[in-house]
Amino acid sequence: MRTDVETVWPVLNACFYEFGLPLAIRSDNGPPFASVAAGRLSPLAVRLVKAGVLPDHIDPASPAQNGRLERLHRTLKQDTIQPAARSRTAQNRRFQHFTKVYNHQRPHEALAMNVPASHYQASVRTWSGRLRSPEYGQDVIVRRVRCNGEIKWNGQLLYISQTLAGEPISIDEQEHGIWTLRFGPVLLGTINTKNQFCKPPPRRRGGGLQNKEQSAKTVTHVAS
Repeated sequence: MRTDVETVWPVLNACFYEFGLPLAIRSDNGPPFASVAAGRLSPLAVRLVKAGVLPDHIDPASPAQNGRLERLHRTLKQDTIQPAARSRTAQNRRFQHFTKVYNHQRPHEALAMNVPASHYQASVRTWSGRLRSPEYGQDVIVRRVRCNGEIKWNGQLLYISQTLAGEPISIDEQEHGIWTLRFGPVLLGTINTKNQFCKPPPRRRGGGLQNKEQSAKTVTHVAS
């Protein structure tokens, strides 16, 4: 199965038109949703930011932070592909039947034995189909990333990320001569007093998004 941005984006685009935009999409750290580039941004993640969706990555080697999805995958495999159907058409019927049962008939302990469909609400954020680069306030410095991934800073060229080629990033002064770089809401790293770009160290957040006000209509869980 292909996971390049040209294959995955049309699927997400169709979902956004049908269900609206989520606030965030959580994934692990593999392609196509993440990379080792600054901010863990992949080409697909850059498109998500330009669509107004936050790429939310779990900590490395922490699948429990996406535990609900891991549990869904286990049930999906048990009910649909063990063993697999004899044809693609038959397999597709199995997936459709599973979707109906899982969302509309099967009670879930995490939902007080209700079915997911009884809690679902479509996002109020409609999708226009337009990708927009982030806009920044006048209190930050803006640099556009060159095609080779560099920006001009204090008379020097600093490599940030080729994934962001052509995109504007914000540079905000902090204390002690440190500057913070962001692409929209995504932290890319800092420029230190030696004019060196530094990616932020990995952080442990103890389970990812913990805001109890987040719901299924605003946060989509995916795996790569």
